[in-house]
Amino acid sequence: MSNAAEIEAAKARLHQFYIDGAWIDASGAERSGVVNPATEEVIAEVALGSVEDTDKAVAAARAAFSGWAATAPTERAGKIARLRELILENTETIARAITAEMGAATSYAQAAQVPLAAEHLRAACEVVRDYPFLTRRGQAAILREPIGVCGLITPWNWPLYQITAKAGAALAAGCTVVLKPSELSPLSAALFAKMVDRAGFPAGVFNLVNGTGPVVGARLAGHPDVDMVSITGSTRAGVAVAQAAAPTVKRVAQELGGKSPNVILPDADLSKAVPPGVASAMRNVGQSCSAPTRMIVPRARLAEVEALAVRALEDMRVGDPTDPATTHGPSANRTQYARVQTMIQTGIDEGAKLLSGGRGRPEGLMRGFFSRPTIFSEVATDMAVAQEEIFGPVLVILPYDDVEEAIAIANDTVFGLGAQVQGTDLALVRSTAARIRAGQVHLNYPAWDPHVPFGGYKQSGNGREYGVEGLEEYLETKSILGYFDGE
Repeated sequence: MSNAAEIEAAKARLHQFYIDGAWIDASGAERSGVVNPATEEVIAEVALGSVEDTDKAVAAARAAFSGWAATAPTERAGKIARLRELILENTETIARAITAEMGAATSYAQAAQVPLAAEHLRAACEVVRDYPFLTRRGQAAILREPIGVCGLITPWNWPLYQITAKAGAALAAGCTVVLKPSELSPLSAALFAKMVDRAGFPAGVFNLVNGTGPVVGARLAGHPDVDMVSITGSTRAGVAVAQAAAPTVKRVAQELGGKSPNVILPDADLSKAVPPGVASAMRNVGQSCSAPTRMIVPRARLAEVEALAVRALEDMRVGDPTDPATTHGPSANRTQYARVQTMIQTGIDEGAKLLSGGRGRPEGLMRGFFSRPTIFSEVATDMAVAQEEIFGPVLVILPYDDVEEAIAIANDTVFGLGAQVQGTDLALVRSTAARIRAGQVHLNYPAWDPHVPFGGYKQSGNGREYGVEGLEEYLETKSILGYFDGE
């Protein structure tokens, strides 16, 4: 089947949910349009699930749990490895679906969105094959057992990547899952469900229900037969899920908002520190929760930083995301586009120095949710553009007078998801990183590693994803005293 035919088939499946190993019709008639953000046209309709649909999926996951939990870790790893192969074999199709549903440049979707999603599955396989599910402590056995049925709530900005980060670890641990992807980006999730089916997972181990947060998400969070819920989304959504989950005392893992700092130390080579920092802040059109959108720089070198930052934008081409030459497409949806435009105006109103960009679409683009890559300088830490997550192609530059002030600025936010530090004195780079209150800190732009845990401090959430720690989020701890008596 051609890429176009595969995507059209996925669109047709959006009227159904994948439950207990089969595609079944939604119980109700409520639909929502899927909008291509580059054209503003409705390209498909997705069924919005009800409490009844969610309950069916949870019941299927509950029925399948004991059998899946009892399978050998190597068997679970084998299914996940096959799923990874299918994703990689269908990279182009999935990339085109992601472009259509949330606007990522197809070249970027092929180079990052899909292969990095597959890496989560590879890492899950590697971890579970070697993980010690039973260890000895004195005469006691410490068992790590799958927690049970897991509700997974994923966002629209990295649609497949966030699915595999959660589902890979949960399935490897021996849990069964019900996935609620964003109703704004359901195509890649439908393709993923099809590949789960082709990979041969037993019926009920993986289930998919599309729908809204207030209906499907809330039901998953509050359902008495769901043992854990994991959400990636806004801090507001994370709070709502935690509140809904509280009466059933289930585990809640949250990967939420961010306003990540990029501290450029006084001894940094600016030619190596600034351009990658701009590119990192603008990746995925700024729609990454850990994007380093606050560049904290020495005041004495501010003019140099500004010139390098503006020059770095010359390598970015905003436009039709299906054009191979495009590096940055539109914001993923109308609401997010409006948010970006409002915050750019806020920065102007606050008196920040506009170096590049500003309100409106880039020249020549008459429709679509396209924003101009924007850089503000001379930003004060109490400005809204320095405190609030914009989730768009907007970088703010904040000057400091000494390293103590730089660290204080880095920590002056309710968020604590990611951070970056650039410099040549490795001892200073390390000590600065140690004092930043964030769950993951990158030093001098290292390579991404799917085995390194990721998650937040403060209002950026709790719990960790990726690697061993990501697997352990889906495990319970059982102590059996006397297990080794007589040995």
